[in-house]
Amino acid sequence: MIGKLLKRFASVSRARTGEERSIVVEGARKATGGKGKARIVMTMAVFFGIFSTISGRLVYLGFQTPDLSGGPQSRVTASRPDIVDRNGEVLATDIKTASLFAEPRRIVDADEAIEKLSTVLPEIDYEQTYHKLKSGAGFVWLQRQLTPKQQADIMQLGIPGFGFRTEKRRFYPSGETSSYVVGLTNIDNQGISGMEKYIDEQGLSDLQASGLAVAKDLRPVKLSIDLRIQHVVRDEIAAGLERYRAMGAGAVVLNVKTGELVAMASVPDFDPNNPYNAQDKDRLNRMSAGLYEMGSTFKSFTSAMALDSGKATMSSRFDASHPIRVGHQAIHDFHGKNRVLSLPEVFLYSSNIGSAREAELVGIEAHREFLHRLGILEKMQTELPEVARPTEPKVWKQVNSFTIAFGHGVSTTPLQAAVGCAALVNGGFLMQPTFLVRSQEDAMAAAKKVVTEKTVEGMRYLYSLNAEKGSARNARVPGYRVGGKTGTAEKVINGRYSKELNFNTFVAAFPMDDPQYLVFTIADAPHPEKPGMTDVAANNAGVMAGNIIRRSAAMLGVKPDFSHENGATLVSYQ
Repeated sequence: MIGKLLKRFASVSRARTGEERSIVVEGARKATGGKGKARIVMTMAVFFGIFSTISGRLVYLGFQTPDLSGGPQSRVTASRPDIVDRNGEVLATDIKTASLFAEPRRIVDADEAIEKLSTVLPEIDYEQTYHKLKSGAGFVWLQRQLTPKQQADIMQLGIPGFGFRTEKRRFYPSGETSSYVVGLTNIDNQGISGMEKYIDEQGLSDLQASGLAVAKDLRPVKLSIDLRIQHVVRDEIAAGLERYRAMGAGAVVLNVKTGELVAMASVPDFDPNNPYNAQDKDRLNRMSAGLYEMGSTFKSFTSAMALDSGKATMSSRFDASHPIRVGHQAIHDFHGKNRVLSLPEVFLYSSNIGSAREAELVGIEAHREFLHRLGILEKMQTELPEVARPTEPKVWKQVNSFTIAFGHGVSTTPLQAAVGCAALVNGGFLMQPTFLVRSQEDAMAAAKKVVTEKTVEGMRYLYSLNAEKGSARNARVPGYRVGGKTGTAEKVINGRYSKELNFNTFVAAFPMDDPQYLVFTIADAPHPEKPGMTDVAANNAGVMAGNIIRRSAAMLGVKPDFSHENGATLVSYQ
């Protein structure tokens, strides 16, 4: 009985508890319903405010002018066309390289970053780099044109905020061999010297500025240079520089039929792949940018002038028995014969007195006009930017004409002297020199007749005579009928003539029965090769010219002929 009562009580209690629980839950729902909606509305308002702020900021920035200072360039380094020699050998080309940049705003510890970076780039400037990394800029260059190993080593450092950008840089496979002709580009791949600069001036810089300099659209630029001959020339003058302990040396090989420069070199030079010393004082292209008094090589022009004037012939005679005195000055011969000389003897014995007499015969104005006619005293027009302007007296007096007749008193470039001599043997045509390939037809279309055929015949004879019996003997090469003329001039230092140092020149043409090529060599302040020898041009500049002809004539396509010697062309004048 009692057990039944307990069960009934338990069931009634459970029923009441369930009802109460339902009432409690329902009350809670009514109590919290208002608060939940408020929270949802509040959350939505917060998100709406955030997105509104972001949208407003984006709209604001869209109307602002972007700050590009210190940032990356709008394009990659512009492409350049390949430069090749006349046979298609590459002289300059673009290669890809990596450059290191930093984003200073992402740099956490500048000191630590520089310390790590210096383990790969020890030459980096600490203070300058520190200022860059602390500048707060969005982008700064740290090092341009890294090697692949440097790039890999820096990547291994794992420095946050550092990155790499692929750029183009110039590579010169021939190195120093053609450095003065091909030239240089700067860090942004823009031409700053040589033919590299010339190419920019012909419109490449405009294409680069407009972003149209695309590698696949740029055709190679073919030069008149023959890399094989260029190597021979550079090798011989570099050896001469050392052998004669000279201040400088140089040479050109010129095609007298077209005016093309087949080779031109000057030493000391530089490696365009690492031009750290390119701006040194002694790094000068002496052949086109150096001004010198040419000495007795100038007697080529004096004798040609006398013949071309019609006032002298091969039979003309000039009194060289005693010095010429003008005021307090006296003109002497170095190794005088102290007698009357024929015109060929004046040339053969390199008589200063005889040359002065030739100039006197022609007259001052005609003398000056002749040198200008041959371009010797005009600024040379050619593609190479590095060309010096010759100097001459403002007013020519008799003494000026006398000294200029044997190569003192005016200064010109060796290349201009070579071009002038070419006109004396190629038929009498002055051709502006070119570093680009040019046909004989195109050359003749622009050539200027400057001397007569009779003068040319006479000069070929004189050059041949001097190679057979005179100072050009050291340049003779069996089979190639070489003719030429030496020039030994006292070097001008600070406006005064040195009694100890010379500037020596040598001009040679071959084959003399129908010249095809001309070689012009210089030796700046040479010393005797051996004790007992002299430092005259025949012993240095002449030797270099002979070596260049010996090594290059066959490659130039000149066939040797051993059927006659240099003297065979003398018959008609004896």
